[in-house]
Amino acid sequence: MKNAKRGWIEVITGPMFAGKSEELIRRVKRALIARQKVMVFKSHLDDRYHPAHVVSHNGARVEAVPVRSSREIRERLGSPLPDLVAVDEVQFLGPEIVPLAEELADRGVQVILAGLDLDFRGEPFGPMPELLARAELITKLAAVCVRCGAPATRTQRLVDGRPARYDDPVVLVGASERYEARCRACHEVLR
Repeated sequence: MKNAKRGWIEVITGPMFAGKSEELIRRVKRALIARQKVMVFKSHLDDRYHPAHVVSHNGARVEAVPVRSSREIRERLGSPLPDLVAVDEVQFLGPEIVPLAEELADRGVQVILAGLDLDFRGEPFGPMPELLARAELITKLAAVCVRCGAPATRTQRLVDGRPARYDDPVVLVGASERYEARCRACHEVLR
């Protein structure tokens, strides 16, 4: 047997307001109840609710280490490795998260990664396509379209109440003041 302890990669994804952080927090809390050693990280860019907690839109929270890169995660892991490593807003960490997640899973760690699969333009976001391809488990959540009530799979960025332009910067951290959940039919990007 290669590893006595088997690791794997889980990805929780979907648009904003779908409950990704809430699901990540739920899984982390279950692991803590099971007395597993857990380390939680989040992108330093997401300081909307608290700089050192993953916080869902409904107020659930868990303590997390803000990081700028996958290298910072690696440096903080220590030895022995935790049973579970969770990362929120993983789309902001860049392609280096992929080999780190693979290495951790190969070494027996359960890796849970949560993040947007699509940017505001409706295009694959950062390392998410590669992570989705390599994950053993994928949970794709939908929100509710604020326009028509259909399942929302897109994140609509708004600038002064109007859809953002395609060539606007991809990264702009915000919540309901800048973003809405929309279905494919109601999602708009100005070209």
